[in-house]
Amino acid sequence: MTLTLGHFLTLGAILFALSVIGIFMNRKNLIVLLMAIELMLLAVNMNFVAFSRYLGDMHGQVFVFFILTVAAAESAIGLAILVLLFRNRSTIQVDELHTLKG
Repeated sequence: MTLTLGHFLTLGAILFALSVIGIFMNRKNLIVLLMAIELMLLAVNMNFVAFSRYLGDMHGQVFVFFILTVAAAESAIGLAILVLLFRNRSTIQVDELHTLKG
């Protein structure tokens, strides 16, 4: 059995749907929200790589490399902000961070 483009697109759609469900089901914990956003980015990256392989073009894989670089920086900054919030508020529950509203 060979893996086709449809298999990869189906897996990417399932991962994307799981991340959207994770965002809407759990709006209380910031760590789970960050993980769901990262899962969403990885689902999109899988689709880029699948189309890149299917079309025989390297542009999609290069684009994925840049997306992963930005996602790593975003994760590092997000976790640093999360640590600072935990130090100041002693909680990471989204409901209790209402003082950050502008």
